[in-house]
Amino acid sequence: MKALHNIGLVIFLIGLAIFTGSIFAGSFNLTTEDINTFMDSKGIDNEFLKKELQQAVVGNESMNIFAFSGKVRSALEKNNEHFNALIEKYNAEKNWEAKGAQYQYRVNTKEFRAMSFSLAKVAGTGFIVENKGLMWFMTFGLGILGALLYIFPQLQLLGRQGIKNNGIYHASSTNRGWIAWLVFVYLVSFYLLLYFYADYVVNWTFIVDPISKALNGGEASQWFVYGFLYCVIMMVMAVRMYIKYRHNKYQIMRTTSVLFFQIVFAFLIPEIMTSLSMPGYDFKNAFPLDYDFFFSWNLNSLMESGAIGIFILVWGIALTLIVVPVMVYFFGKRWYCSWVCGCGGLAETLGDPYRQHSSKKLIAWQLERWLVHSVLVFSLVMTLVVLYCYFTGASSLIGIPAEWIKDAYSLLIGAWFAGVIGTGFYPIFGNRVWCRFGCPLAAYLGLVQRFKSRFRITTNGGQCISCGNCSTYCEMGIDVRAYAQKGENIIRSSCVGCGICSAVCPRGVLKLENGPEDGRINPTEVLLGNDVDLMELLNKNK
Repeated sequence: MKALHNIGLVIFLIGLAIFTGSIFAGSFNLTTEDINTFMDSKGIDNEFLKKELQQAVVGNESMNIFAFSGKVRSALEKNNEHFNALIEKYNAEKNWEAKGAQYQYRVNTKEFRAMSFSLAKVAGTGFIVENKGLMWFMTFGLGILGALLYIFPQLQLLGRQGIKNNGIYHASSTNRGWIAWLVFVYLVSFYLLLYFYADYVVNWTFIVDPISKALNGGEASQWFVYGFLYCVIMMVMAVRMYIKYRHNKYQIMRTTSVLFFQIVFAFLIPEIMTSLSMPGYDFKNAFPLDYDFFFSWNLNSLMESGAIGIFILVWGIALTLIVVPVMVYFFGKRWYCSWVCGCGGLAETLGDPYRQHSSKKLIAWQLERWLVHSVLVFSLVMTLVVLYCYFTGASSLIGIPAEWIKDAYSLLIGAWFAGVIGTGFYPIFGNRVWCRFGCPLAAYLGLVQRFKSRFRITTNGGQCISCGNCSTYCEMGIDVRAYAQKGENIIRSSCVGCGICSAVCPRGVLKLENGPEDGRINPTEVLLGNDVDLMELLNKNK
């Protein structure tokens, strides 16, 4: 079994190495006809930009992706410099009509990255482009096969009943050792490339082009690669969850649920809708997690899509204002965070080996409360500004420009927090960094759960042996043992009801319940009361 374990690790690393190394493969070059066709398809009538692109990449020897993208970006920068010079000239001459005619040819930051990626997609040639099926097997295929061979013997498929975390603090990969740091660096680098340098990883999109064409009729983008990879990782790590928690029905059902909603609702349905010329929409993704739902481009797209667009708009609003609070009232935030959400699904599958790293310190809890609610306020203010500007035609509200706040939120929260930090930091800070500190929907759900929900975790302090398993493996940083020792119900806005604390308890002290509200105990009041009683006792003794 150990040999099979090692073979699986080798096969996985080979697949990962080929996938990573594929970035450097292939040749990239464009003809004048390619550039003309591309600019016509984008509706760009800019002779200066066309000339700069031709001088940069036409007639040169075939380049690797880094040299090609560097030249394309340089041409786009020269276009912007030329535009700025024209604006200064027209401002001096007060030729406003000419200024307006030139303004549309400036390439903004978003278009900058999109154009560089699109041109790289057109220019790519070589082994990967010509052998997409073989490359899929050598990357995704070997990665999946190796991971499964690695998982089966490691988790003792035929072992005795019980959840095993043996050696978790002795392994370099799960105790912030050098392997964990390597995984951390790789994940962070992956997200940085995906979000900010997609043209550098265009070869990854060639590998999954056939799958993308089968689902939506078009070539793969970097976001299709991400969605497909997301599902593959969750499926493989779900196998690990099924084996590890095979004697716990709640964990089996929960894993199956998040897997279903991610693959079907977050990936397949939007891709199929796109192939049918409908807006690709994830029907489970609620605002404010779906922060761009009320952006002008999305509202216009939905309004122009007819009945399906109107339905999506109505459903999106009803999901946030009606479905979410009602479901939280009856089942707590676990119905979404642990059973439906894709972010939670990745955290529970890929992130499960790192759940013990979630800090239980008081300062972490204080930071969590301030940070996650600040993000919620940020998202609400942003939405208020963009909706006001959308309906009034104004460019700002009380001095806050709509474009600025949208771009700021998209960059800081949508890209950096949710992506780079939220997933990249798994191996070092635990698997729920985003859910604890950044997710605005989790903050909204938590407020409802904290003050108006039937959900709680009941405890039996008389049987608690203070082993600490519950606190150790709480991914949300809750010191569960402190409640269990006192026999207090756990009512915390951050609790996602994953049930691991109950699953790893050797005495059956913890139980997830959805009881009447009058059976809930406010832990803040209980703890405060205990502190007051203690102080009175100490004063009497003095």
